[in-house]
Amino acid sequence: MGNKPVTELAGIGEVLGRRLENRGFDKAYVVLGQFLVLKKNRELFVEWLQDLVAANSNQASECYQCLADWCSEFL
Repeated sequence: MGNKPVTELAGIGEVLGRRLENRGFDKAYVVLGQFLVLKKNRELFVEWLQDLVAANSNQASECYQCLADWCSEFL
């Protein structure tokens, strides 16, 4: 994951990326940290992303799956 910008996550485009950055989630690994804090729970993560930056359910689910896949591969 390294030091990649938050927009490298699936489902996070320029607009959502800017919203996340404005709320302190400027890097992909920071969003990964929140994903882990929420214990990799799909429902909690999707709801968090929708509430925080007004992501739609498809965007939030894509981001969740991206992080879940990364964790399965590297953790």
